[in-house]
Amino acid sequence: MGKNLTKRSEDYSKWYNELVVKADMAENSAVRGCMVIKPYGFAIWEKMQAELDRMFKETGHENAYFPLFVPKSLFEAEEKNAEGFAKECAVVTHYRLQNDPDKPGKLRVDPNAKLEEELVVRPTSEAIIWNTFKGWVQSYRDLPLLINQWANVVRWEMRTRLFLRTAEFLWQEGHTAHATEAEAIDEAKTMNGVYAQFAEEFMAMPVIQGVKTESERFAGAIETFCIEALMQDGKALQAGTSHFLGQNFAKAFDVKFATKEGKQEYVWATSWGVSTRLVGALIMSHSDDNGLVLPPKLAPIQVVIVPIYKGIEQLDAISEKVGPLVKELKAKGISVKFDNRDTHKPGFKFNEYELKGVPVRLAIGQRDLENGTYEVARRDTLAKETVPMDDVVAKIEFLLEDIQKNIYQKAHAFREDNITEVDTYEEFKKVLEEKGGFISAHWDGTNETEEKIKNETKATIRCIPLATENKEGKCIVTGKTSSKRVLFAKAY
Repeated sequence: MGKNLTKRSEDYSKWYNELVVKADMAENSAVRGCMVIKPYGFAIWEKMQAELDRMFKETGHENAYFPLFVPKSLFEAEEKNAEGFAKECAVVTHYRLQNDPDKPGKLRVDPNAKLEEELVVRPTSEAIIWNTFKGWVQSYRDLPLLINQWANVVRWEMRTRLFLRTAEFLWQEGHTAHATEAEAIDEAKTMNGVYAQFAEEFMAMPVIQGVKTESERFAGAIETFCIEALMQDGKALQAGTSHFLGQNFAKAFDVKFATKEGKQEYVWATSWGVSTRLVGALIMSHSDDNGLVLPPKLAPIQVVIVPIYKGIEQLDAISEKVGPLVKELKAKGISVKFDNRDTHKPGFKFNEYELKGVPVRLAIGQRDLENGTYEVARRDTLAKETVPMDDVVAKIEFLLEDIQKNIYQKAHAFREDNITEVDTYEEFKKVLEEKGGFISAHWDGTNETEEKIKNETKATIRCIPLATENKEGKCIVTGKTSSKRVLFAKAY
């Protein structure tokens, strides 16, 4: 199994596309713009889902499920939201097929089965959820309402890339209703913080928390909080967003509550989401020219054991030795695979697990049995060492922690090296062209300047970082006064 992966330095985009397919994570489907997530890729998503779901529940949220179809009249109720998604909507107009009288054996849409009202296939669920919330909220006692949904959404895309941009994708979307503005803003910030914690602690991917500019804001939001990550090719990737929606949706769907004083008031809203795009972010943050590099906390297989043997007797002896180790690791909650397939040689297996990013690999042959040792290899640095059998469990536990830490530190150091402060537009263009990464620069706060930079350089304002201190300066384009620096980058 030769990897034959394109090198990142030669063609990063091609490297990514090849890796997703060769590591058996996903493939294109018969449906244009849609992907098939294969078991290995889906196992990573399931691990992400499990951790996020736990974090959502720990912050008081409950899961529910709402319809895939949104009647057009509901969809257009909140104008800005409808307008923002209109161009990406798939629409159902008919409800039946029939045999085609002109083409035997073929089907056609039944012209008499037109729906009275078209149904939009959800690109996001605010409309259907807020229409439902109207029946759930009457009084201050019903608040806050903290709901999450795991679902698929459809946003019609023509230029697609596996995991990063597909017409249909999997995600979670949180939708909450609150009695006060302050509570809703706090919720939006809290959930953005949850995303940041998940990205850094589980994905080992450093992120910058910030606020989007008006032009980059979610359609229908008052404020959009986000987490931005930097990929190895120097492009940014928006890894999650959390929106303070004000009372826009409450007013559009007439969601009011009786206050303690008996007054009728509109509720305050948030929505927040992350998607299977995170799998793409994970791949691009850590992987190398040999294949995937997965953080142990999200790796479907954390440890693989490869036997090296001649004949069935040697395999039996190795299996007898490995059995108790597998049991012990599983009891500690470590996912382990003993690959005793006799259809592939050890070299093929080493290659395969390196490509798939399995964090720790053990090899054991006849000589190891005699010496009471294992050969232990770590995926992140490719370092190998011989470890006595009595110490191997402790060694594995250490490595799983150490690899998680090491790949985070490596990604963090890369990001820090690729944040460049500039004070002139010339300098900005030069850094963008020659180095890439995040560029920290002063901006005058106007849409016009932001648009000009975007049109001339393809760089966008990724966020106004929450951690940035206010330091006056001059806008790099207009020279007008600016209160703080913002982060620009080319982005996925």
